Amino acid sequence: MSLKGLEIAPSQIRGAVRIVPLLRRQVRGDFRLVRRDYHEDIAVVSLAGRITVPEMQYYSYIPHGLVLSWSDDGSPIAAFGGQMFKPDGKRLDCGCASVRLMHRMAKREAKNQLRLLPLHLAMEGFLSLFFSGPDIAWSEYSKYALAHGLGSRYEMSFSGRYIAGLEDALRVFEIHPRQVGVLVFVAETLASAFVVPTPEDYRALHTSLLEDFYGELIYEYSMMFDKPFPMDLSVDDAKIHSLADLRNAIAKMRTDWAAFQGFMAEGLLQSPLNSQRVYTMGPFVLQRFITSLHPKEENHIGEAIIREDGELEYLKTYRLSAAQTRRVYLLSQLHFYNWNIDATATALGNTREEFVTRLETAGFGYLLNQQVRDAARKKRKK
Repeated sequence: MSLKGLEIAPSQIRGAVRIVPLLRRQVRGDFRLVRRDYHEDIAVVSLAGRITVPEMQYYSYIPHGLVLSWSDDGSPIAAFGGQMFKPDGKRLDCGCASVRLMHRMAKREAKNQLRLLPLHLAMEGFLSLFFSGPDIAWSEYSKYALAHGLGSRYEMSFSGRYIAGLEDALRVFEIHPRQVGVLVFVAETLASAFVVPTPEDYRALHTSLLEDFYGELIYEYSMMFDKPFPMDLSVDDAKIHSLADLRNAIAKMRTDWAAFQGFMAEGLLQSPLNSQRVYTMGPFVLQRFITSLHPKEENHIGEAIIREDGELEYLKTYRLSAAQTRRVYLLSQLHFYNWNIDATATALGNTREEFVTRLETAGFGYLLNQQVRDAARKKRKK
């Protein structure tokens, strides 16, 4: 992940929350986005374009979408309010709850206009990884796994309003004139990265970080820690003899500070990514991605829009918890070894019984038939 076209500014701290502003060197204005609010309790998104296919639906609370507009020739465009666009999907009143029925995570609405469900595009991609299950009818798997693959998958997250200190930080922190994004740290752990095309777009979406969802690790850290680690930089006044010296010293301090804050986010910025192209919009490409999935490292999922010259125009990320990483790592290894239990266990340095236990602990015991699970339990008792 490259922050090409962006500068990292000194951070602002409140409690355990550290927010690092991202500033754009050149604002072009040929790509804009606006927020479109939803007010339903839950949204049902048809991934196949038809609401009638239950196995191709995504269910979640979705507070808002983003409407993207762009020009093909680089000419500036104006961003109108989300209410100016046509209705998105339809509302269904179910008595105890209201439901919004929608089509696709990224849906084209006009020639140069696309509606995106932010962060849910990335999460849906994460949930769909290795979803189909075994391609070979191995005897160890249950009839359900062979017929339906993983079936329905779900993950649980926390609203930004439950991250202690985040609402206060967003309320009181200064917004720079050229600011188009942030790196959000909680107890010095990268919780989220957010980038938009223009400073005007960012000001309109600054508080939307409260409506994003965050992993269990970030929630727990916000409750356990009330202040970050001290990271002080200062100017040596013995070396300052003129305004030019002071200007150069401050410039160097800002450069060192930016480099260090970039280092703090190396789990995202320096990690190899597996990406999938979702949509091409003239000179812009929308893609979703996931980091290496190494269980002992931090891992992120996200979505990004990249200009044809590599400049980052939009970014939104989610930090996976250790449990989420373990689950998808086990699935990835099963997929790599053609869902062969013994081959996968050997590759991971486990016995067959140990690997079956790992699958059950991760919540995938239902994929295996009862005989395999019982045999593993008997072996453990001995």
